[in-house]
Amino acid sequence: MASILCAGDLVQAQTLPATIPIFPLEVATLFPGVSRPFYIFEPRYRAMVADALKGNRIIGMATLKPGYESDYRGRPPVYEVGCAGEIAEVEELPDGRFNIVLRGIVKFRVTGEDEGRLYRLAHVDAIPEVPDEVERAELRKLRPKLEALVTKGSDSKVPPSLSDEELVNTLAQYVPLERAERQTLLELKGVLLRSQMLISLIESKGRATVVALAKENTHVRSTF
Repeated sequence: MASILCAGDLVQAQTLPATIPIFPLEVATLFPGVSRPFYIFEPRYRAMVADALKGNRIIGMATLKPGYESDYRGRPPVYEVGCAGEIAEVEELPDGRFNIVLRGIVKFRVTGEDEGRLYRLAHVDAIPEVPDEVERAELRKLRPKLEALVTKGSDSKVPPSLSDEELVNTLAQYVPLERAERQTLLELKGVLLRSQMLISLIESKGRATVVALAKENTHVRSTF
């Protein structure tokens, strides 16, 4: 029988252990403060999840650089900037696979790797994103425009309880974008710059794509 565990209070600190496991995928998949489900089936990443559950439950999501296909089973290059998440929910399946939900906690920069495990371990520095009062004020000014772009053409509404930072990072994670665009959003130095770039990207791509996503994606739909 499958077992389901839920984490208690999620880690909120803007720091990380010096070494964390990383789970590289072809596109940036996680932003601070936002949750995402993952299906873990490869043996090396099953081991990664099992070890994380015995410890601090932290896994770093990293993005593979173009050309990774020829060395996917090895250790192909990844972009330096990723996002660490804490396992908030886990379902362990009878055959050793996992369904997990990661909650993004803080960005990181990879400074090196440790090849002592089956899965990838990275030496990292945390990259906290803490807006100052001026940035918070600018984010508040941009929020109505971002909300209008996202909800136009649908009856969805952005709940007032969703913070400006959560709104920006949720959209950065789920709005349909090119791989390079999403990685660029992740690497930007702060939520304000991310919000400004999101507005430009959504305006250039058209509102319909965002509305369609909100209707189809359960995670966006549950947020809005």
